[in-house]
Amino acid sequence: MSSVTETMPVTTWIGTSNTGYAPLAMEEVRRTIEGAAVRILAPAETFIIESPLDREETLRQLQMQPPVFLRHIQPIDGTLVLSEVEESEVLPWLAAAVSQASAQLTGKRTAVHVRRAEGCAYTHSVFDTKTSLDGVFRDVGATADQRKPEIIVSIYAVKDQLFLGIGTPEELMSDWPGGAIRFQREEEQISRAKFKLLEAERAFGLDYTQYREALDIGAAPGGWTSLLLERGVSVTAIDPGAMHPSLRNHPKLTYLKRNASEVKFKPNTFDLLVCDMSWSPMQMVKLVLDLNESLTYGATAIVTIKLMHRKPLQTIRDVIAKLESAFIVHRAKQLFHNREEITLFMTKQY
Repeated sequence: MSSVTETMPVTTWIGTSNTGYAPLAMEEVRRTIEGAAVRILAPAETFIIESPLDREETLRQLQMQPPVFLRHIQPIDGTLVLSEVEESEVLPWLAAAVSQASAQLTGKRTAVHVRRAEGCAYTHSVFDTKTSLDGVFRDVGATADQRKPEIIVSIYAVKDQLFLGIGTPEELMSDWPGGAIRFQREEEQISRAKFKLLEAERAFGLDYTQYREALDIGAAPGGWTSLLLERGVSVTAIDPGAMHPSLRNHPKLTYLKRNASEVKFKPNTFDLLVCDMSWSPMQMVKLVLDLNESLTYGATAIVTIKLMHRKPLQTIRDVIAKLESAFIVHRAKQLFHNREEITLFMTKQY
Protein backbone atom coordinates (compact mmCIF):
# COMPACT_ATOMS: atom_id res chain seq x y z
CA MET A 1 0.00 0.00 0.00
CA SER A 2 1.53 3.28 -1.05
CA SER A 3 1.29 6.45 0.96
CA VAL A 4 0.96 9.95 -0.39
CA THR A 5 2.56 12.89 1.38
CA GLU A 6 0.42 15.98 1.13
CA THR A 7 2.36 19.13 0.33
CA MET A 8 1.15 22.63 0.99
CA PRO A 9 0.99 25.11 -1.87
CA VAL A 10 4.07 27.30 -2.14
CA THR A 11 4.17 30.81 -3.54
CA THR A 12 7.35 32.74 -4.23
CA TRP A 13 7.86 36.46 -3.89
CA ILE A 14 10.47 39.20 -4.08
CA GLY A 15 10.64 41.35 -0.97
CA THR A 16 12.22 44.80 -0.92
CA SER A 17 13.36 46.96 1.98
CA ASN A 18 15.30 50.17 2.39
CA THR A 19 19.00 49.70 1.72
CA GLY A 20 20.65 47.89 4.62
CA TYR A 21 17.41 46.78 6.24
CA ALA A 22 16.82 43.52 4.35
CA PRO A 23 17.79 41.36 7.39
CA LEU A 24 15.11 43.06 9.51
CA ALA A 25 12.50 42.77 6.75
CA MET A 26 13.38 39.08 6.32
CA GLU A 27 13.00 38.49 10.04
CA GLU A 28 9.58 40.18 9.94
CA VAL A 29 8.48 37.83 7.17
CA ARG A 30 9.64 34.76 9.13
CA ARG A 31 7.67 35.91 12.16
CA THR A 32 4.55 36.79 10.17
CA ILE A 33 4.32 33.79 7.84
CA GLU A 34 4.96 30.57 9.73
CA GLY A 35 7.22 28.26 7.77
CA ALA A 36 8.37 30.90 5.29
CA ALA A 37 11.92 30.61 3.94
CA VAL A 38 13.85 33.72 2.92
CA ARG A 39 17.17 34.29 1.22
CA ILE A 40 19.03 37.31 -0.15
CA LEU A 41 18.52 38.01 -3.84
CA ALA A 42 20.48 41.25 -4.27
CA PRO A 43 22.61 42.56 -1.42
CA ALA A 44 21.21 45.10 1.05
CA GLU A 45 17.59 45.39 -0.08
CA THR A 46 15.95 42.52 -2.03
CA PHE A 47 15.30 38.92 -1.07
CA ILE A 48 13.31 35.85 -2.09
CA ILE A 49 10.36 34.74 0.04
CA GLU A 50 9.13 31.15 -0.27
CA SER A 51 5.76 30.96 1.46
CA PRO A 52 4.05 27.67 2.37
CA LEU A 53 0.75 29.50 1.81
CA ASP A 54 -1.10 30.30 -1.38
CA ARG A 55 -1.15 33.83 -2.76
CA GLU A 56 -4.35 34.95 -1.06
CA GLU A 57 -3.38 33.64 2.37
CA THR A 58 0.18 35.00 2.15
CA LEU A 59 -1.15 38.46 1.41
CA ARG A 60 -3.78 38.15 4.14
CA GLN A 61 -1.11 37.32 6.74
CA LEU A 62 0.94 40.36 5.73
CA GLN A 63 -2.11 42.62 5.81
CA MET A 64 -3.13 41.37 9.25
CA GLN A 65 0.32 42.18 10.64
CA PRO A 66 1.57 45.07 8.49
CA PRO A 67 5.38 44.91 8.35
CA VAL A 68 7.61 47.78 9.40
CA PHE A 69 10.60 47.14 7.13
CA LEU A 70 9.12 45.20 4.19
CA ARG A 71 8.56 48.06 1.74
CA HIS A 72 7.36 46.20 -1.34
CA ILE A 73 6.43 42.67 -2.34
CA GLN A 74 6.23 41.22 -5.83
CA PRO A 75 4.79 37.80 -6.67
CA ILE A 76 6.97 35.66 -8.94
CA ASP A 77 4.53 34.53 -11.64
CA GLY A 78 7.23 33.76 -14.18
CA THR A 79 11.02 33.44 -14.33
CA LEU A 80 13.32 33.64 -17.33
CA VAL A 81 17.01 32.67 -17.23
CA LEU A 82 18.55 35.20 -19.58
CA SER A 83 21.63 33.12 -20.34
CA GLU A 84 19.41 30.40 -21.81
CA VAL A 85 17.73 32.55 -24.48
CA GLU A 86 18.74 34.94 -27.22
CA GLU A 87 18.35 38.65 -26.49
CA SER A 88 15.73 38.86 -29.26
CA GLU A 89 13.57 36.32 -27.41
CA VAL A 90 13.29 38.20 -24.11
CA LEU A 91 10.60 40.75 -24.97
CA PRO A 92 8.43 38.16 -26.80
CA TRP A 93 8.68 35.95 -23.69
CA LEU A 94 7.46 38.83 -21.52
CA ALA A 95 4.60 39.58 -23.92
CA ALA A 96 3.50 35.93 -23.97
CA ALA A 97 3.69 35.63 -20.18
CA VAL A 98 1.65 38.80 -19.66
CA SER A 99 -0.96 37.77 -22.22
CA GLN A 100 -1.55 34.58 -20.22
CA ALA A 101 -2.75 36.81 -17.36
CA SER A 102 -5.43 38.43 -19.53
CA ALA A 103 -8.15 37.71 -16.96
CA GLN A 104 -6.33 39.97 -14.45
CA LEU A 105 -5.78 42.75 -16.98
CA THR A 106 -9.00 43.03 -18.98
CA GLY A 107 -10.70 46.37 -18.42
CA LYS A 108 -8.00 47.54 -16.00
CA ARG A 109 -5.69 50.53 -15.98
CA THR A 110 -2.31 48.82 -16.12
CA ALA A 111 1.24 50.02 -15.42
CA VAL A 112 4.60 48.44 -16.14
CA HIS A 113 7.34 48.71 -13.52
CA VAL A 114 10.89 47.70 -14.44
CA ARG A 115 13.66 47.37 -11.83
CA ARG A 116 17.24 46.26 -12.30
CA ALA A 117 19.76 45.08 -9.73
CA GLU A 118 23.33 46.19 -10.28
CA GLY A 119 25.11 44.00 -12.82
CA CYS A 120 21.97 42.40 -14.27
CA ALA A 121 22.03 41.05 -17.82
CA TYR A 122 18.70 42.59 -18.89
CA THR A 123 19.63 45.08 -21.62
CA HIS A 124 16.26 46.38 -22.85
CA SER A 125 15.30 49.91 -21.86
CA VAL A 126 12.24 50.72 -19.77
CA PHE A 127 10.73 52.42 -22.81
CA ASP A 128 11.23 49.38 -25.05
CA THR A 129 9.82 47.07 -22.37
CA LYS A 130 6.68 49.17 -21.94
CA THR A 131 6.24 49.54 -25.69
CA SER A 132 6.45 45.78 -26.21
CA LEU A 133 3.66 45.26 -23.67
CA ASP A 134 1.36 48.01 -24.94
CA GLY A 135 0.21 45.73 -27.74
CA VAL A 136 -0.64 43.00 -25.23
CA PHE A 137 -2.71 45.47 -23.21
CA ARG A 138 -4.65 46.50 -26.31
CA ASP A 139 -5.27 42.88 -27.25
CA VAL A 140 -6.68 41.95 -23.83
CA GLY A 141 -8.68 45.17 -23.37
CA ALA A 142 -6.43 46.80 -20.78
CA THR A 143 -5.39 50.47 -20.74
CA ALA A 144 -1.79 51.52 -20.23
CA ASP A 145 -1.73 53.94 -17.29
CA GLN A 146 1.46 54.63 -15.34
CA ARG A 147 -0.06 57.29 -13.09
CA LYS A 148 -3.12 55.63 -11.53
CA PRO A 149 -2.90 51.89 -12.21
CA GLU A 150 -5.34 49.28 -10.97
CA ILE A 151 -2.92 46.49 -11.95
CA ILE A 152 0.87 46.57 -12.09
CA VAL A 153 3.07 44.32 -14.21
CA SER A 154 6.34 44.17 -12.25
CA ILE A 155 9.61 43.13 -13.88
CA TYR A 156 12.71 42.66 -11.76
CA ALA A 157 16.08 41.76 -13.26
CA VAL A 158 18.96 40.43 -11.18
CA LYS A 159 22.16 38.87 -12.58
CA ASP A 160 20.94 36.59 -15.38
CA GLN A 161 17.36 36.14 -14.15
CA LEU A 162 14.19 38.04 -15.03
CA PHE A 163 11.24 37.81 -12.63
CA LEU A 164 7.70 38.72 -13.66
CA GLY A 165 4.85 39.40 -11.24
CA ILE A 166 1.36 40.86 -11.56
CA GLY A 167 -0.69 42.40 -8.76
CA THR A 168 -2.68 45.38 -7.53
CA PRO A 169 -0.96 48.33 -5.85
CA GLU A 170 -2.52 47.20 -2.56
CA GLU A 171 -1.07 43.72 -2.94
CA LEU A 172 2.36 45.09 -3.89
CA MET A 173 2.18 47.61 -0.99
CA SER A 174 2.87 50.52 -3.36
CA ASP A 175 2.06 51.97 -6.77
CA TRP A 176 5.76 52.86 -7.26
CA PRO A 177 8.45 50.49 -8.55
CA GLY A 178 9.82 48.66 -5.54
CA GLY A 179 7.94 51.05 -3.27
CA ALA A 180 10.54 53.74 -4.05
CA ILE A 181 8.20 56.73 -4.12
CA ARG A 182 9.70 59.84 -5.71
CA PHE A 183 8.63 63.45 -5.25
CA GLN A 184 9.63 66.39 -7.40
CA ARG A 185 12.04 68.67 -5.56
CA GLU A 186 10.75 72.25 -5.61
CA GLU A 187 13.00 75.14 -6.53
CA GLU A 188 12.74 76.82 -3.10
CA GLN A 189 12.20 73.71 -1.00
CA ILE A 190 13.63 74.17 2.50
CA SER A 191 14.81 70.59 3.03
CA ARG A 192 14.39 67.04 1.78
CA ALA A 193 12.74 66.20 5.12
CA LYS A 194 9.52 67.49 3.54
CA PHE A 195 9.41 64.29 1.48
CA LYS A 196 9.03 62.20 4.64
CA LEU A 197 5.86 64.03 5.66
CA LEU A 198 4.51 63.89 2.09
CA GLU A 199 5.11 60.15 1.97
CA ALA A 200 3.49 59.68 5.39
CA GLU A 201 0.37 61.40 4.07
CA ARG A 202 0.13 58.89 1.23
CA ALA A 203 1.17 55.83 3.20
CA PHE A 204 -1.27 56.42 6.06
CA GLY A 205 -4.19 57.75 4.01
CA LEU A 206 -4.13 61.22 5.55
CA ASP A 207 -5.15 64.64 4.23
CA TYR A 208 -3.32 67.47 5.96
CA THR A 209 -5.85 70.04 4.75
CA GLN A 210 -8.33 68.53 7.23
CA TYR A 211 -6.34 69.72 10.26
CA ARG A 212 -6.71 73.07 12.01
CA GLU A 213 -3.83 73.53 14.49
CA ALA A 214 -0.53 71.66 14.29
CA LEU A 215 2.36 71.43 16.71
CA ASP A 216 5.75 70.81 15.06
CA ILE A 217 8.37 69.71 17.59
CA GLY A 218 12.00 70.20 16.54
CA ALA A 219 10.78 72.12 13.52
CA ALA A 220 13.92 73.92 12.29
CA PRO A 221 14.70 74.69 9.57
CA GLY A 222 11.04 74.15 8.69
CA GLY A 223 10.64 71.38 6.11
CA TRP A 224 7.59 69.85 7.78
CA THR A 225 6.21 73.20 8.90
CA SER A 226 6.34 74.52 5.33
CA LEU A 227 4.24 71.63 4.00
CA LEU A 228 1.57 72.09 6.67
CA LEU A 229 1.42 75.82 6.04
CA GLU A 230 0.99 75.12 2.32
CA ARG A 231 -2.03 72.97 3.21
CA GLY A 232 -3.61 75.82 5.16
CA VAL A 233 -2.85 74.53 8.65
CA SER A 234 -1.88 76.92 11.46
CA VAL A 235 1.45 75.73 12.89
CA THR A 236 3.18 76.27 16.22
CA ALA A 237 6.83 75.42 15.56
CA ILE A 238 9.27 74.76 18.41
CA ASP A 239 13.04 74.60 18.05
CA PRO A 240 16.05 76.40 19.55
CA GLY A 241 17.48 76.49 16.02
CA ALA A 242 16.54 79.06 13.40
CA MET A 243 13.64 78.64 11.00
CA HIS A 244 14.15 79.32 7.31
CA PRO A 245 13.82 83.05 6.49
CA SER A 246 11.01 82.35 3.99
CA LEU A 247 8.74 81.23 6.86
CA ARG A 248 9.33 83.92 9.46
CA ASN A 249 6.51 86.25 8.49
CA HIS A 250 3.94 83.64 7.58
CA PRO A 251 0.58 84.67 9.12
CA LYS A 252 -0.26 81.12 10.23
CA LEU A 253 3.08 80.39 11.91
CA THR A 254 3.88 80.78 15.59
CA TYR A 255 7.58 80.16 16.21
CA LEU A 256 8.94 79.44 19.70
CA LYS A 257 12.73 79.49 19.81
CA ARG A 258 13.00 77.07 22.71
CA ASN A 259 13.48 73.41 23.59
CA ALA A 260 10.22 71.50 23.30
CA SER A 261 10.70 70.02 26.78
CA GLU A 262 10.48 73.54 28.26
CA VAL A 263 7.14 74.49 26.69
CA LYS A 264 3.61 73.87 28.02
CA PHE A 265 0.33 74.51 26.21
CA LYS A 266 -3.32 74.72 27.14
CA PRO A 267 -5.19 71.39 26.99
CA ASN A 268 -6.94 70.42 23.74
CA THR A 269 -5.07 72.98 21.63
CA PHE A 270 -3.75 70.93 18.69
CA ASP A 271 -5.38 68.34 16.43
CA LEU A 272 -2.05 67.37 14.79
CA LEU A 273 1.39 66.76 16.26
CA VAL A 274 4.42 66.15 14.06
CA CYS A 275 7.94 65.46 15.23
CA ASP A 276 11.16 64.66 13.38
CA MET A 277 14.04 65.02 15.85
CA SER A 278 17.34 63.22 16.35
CA TRP A 279 16.65 62.24 19.94
CA SER A 280 16.92 58.78 21.42
CA PRO A 281 13.73 56.71 21.12
CA MET A 282 12.80 56.87 24.81
CA GLN A 283 13.56 60.60 25.04
CA MET A 284 11.18 61.06 22.13
CA VAL A 285 8.50 58.96 23.82
CA LYS A 286 8.74 60.99 27.03
CA LEU A 287 8.50 64.28 25.13
CA VAL A 288 5.45 63.20 23.13
CA LEU A 289 3.70 61.84 26.23
CA ASP A 290 4.44 65.07 28.16
CA LEU A 291 2.72 67.04 25.38
CA ASN A 292 -0.23 64.68 25.21
CA GLU A 293 -2.55 66.95 27.20
CA SER A 294 -2.15 69.73 24.64
CA LEU A 295 -3.75 67.51 21.97
CA THR A 296 -7.45 67.22 21.28
CA TYR A 297 -9.04 63.81 21.68
CA GLY A 298 -8.55 61.87 18.47
CA ALA A 299 -5.67 64.13 17.38
CA THR A 300 -3.21 62.67 14.89
CA ALA A 301 0.50 62.28 15.65
CA ILE A 302 3.22 61.61 13.04
CA VAL A 303 6.53 60.90 14.78
CA THR A 304 9.87 59.56 13.55
CA ILE A 305 11.80 57.23 15.84
CA LYS A 306 15.56 56.97 15.34
CA LEU A 307 16.94 53.41 15.30
CA MET A 308 20.18 53.92 17.17
CA HIS A 309 20.31 50.64 19.07
CA ARG A 310 21.47 47.14 18.22
CA LYS A 311 18.00 45.63 18.60
CA PRO A 312 15.67 47.81 16.50
CA LEU A 313 12.74 45.36 16.56
CA GLN A 314 12.82 45.31 20.36
CA THR A 315 13.22 49.09 20.45
CA ILE A 316 10.12 49.49 18.29
CA ARG A 317 8.12 47.16 20.54
CA ASP A 318 9.25 49.06 23.65
CA VAL A 319 8.42 52.44 22.09
CA ILE A 320 4.96 51.34 21.01
CA ALA A 321 4.21 49.78 24.41
CA LYS A 322 4.99 53.11 26.13
CA LEU A 323 3.06 55.24 23.65
CA GLU A 324 -0.02 53.01 23.87
CA SER A 325 -0.69 54.44 27.33
CA ALA A 326 -1.99 57.58 25.58
CA PHE A 327 -2.22 56.80 21.85
CA ILE A 328 -3.64 54.27 19.46
CA VAL A 329 -0.64 53.31 17.33
CA HIS A 330 -2.11 52.55 13.92
CA ARG A 331 1.09 51.88 12.03
CA ALA A 332 4.85 51.74 12.40
CA LYS A 333 6.58 51.84 9.03
CA GLN A 334 9.96 52.57 7.55
CA LEU A 335 9.08 54.86 4.67
CA PHE A 336 11.24 55.07 1.57
CA HIS A 337 12.38 58.54 2.66
CA ASN A 338 13.27 57.37 6.15
CA ARG A 339 16.92 56.59 6.73
CA GLU A 340 18.02 55.26 10.14
CA GLU A 341 14.49 55.63 11.47
CA ILE A 342 10.86 54.62 11.20
CA THR A 343 7.66 56.68 11.20
CA LEU A 344 4.73 56.17 13.59
CA PHE A 345 1.13 57.09 12.77
CA MET A 346 -0.99 57.46 15.92
CA THR A 347 -4.14 59.07 17.27
CA LYS A 348 -4.74 60.23 20.81
CA GLN A 349 -7.01 57.90 22.73
CA TYR A 350 -10.48 59.11 23.60
